[in-house]
Amino acid sequence: MDELFEKVKKLIAEKLEVEEDKITPESSFRQDLGADSLDTYELVYAIEEEMGITIPDEKANEFETVADALEFIRSQQG
Repeated sequence: MDELFEKVKKLIAEKLEVEEDKITPESSFRQDLGADSLDTYELVYAIEEEMGITIPDEKANEFETVADALEFIRSQQG
């Protein structure tokens, strides 16, 4: 796995209180990882802080899977 995925996986595990080995790029934040809207907001904030990027609310609402978030983060990192 790549370095970005590992960083994001740690944040997800911490914020959503799930085991890292349950998190894959295909994991759905809501169905697989049990995130509600508050969890998602906290996770987006943590990603913004960690990665030094800004994620607009309307974009964050489009994140269904971990891969969706990773794709957006990569697009913001030049």
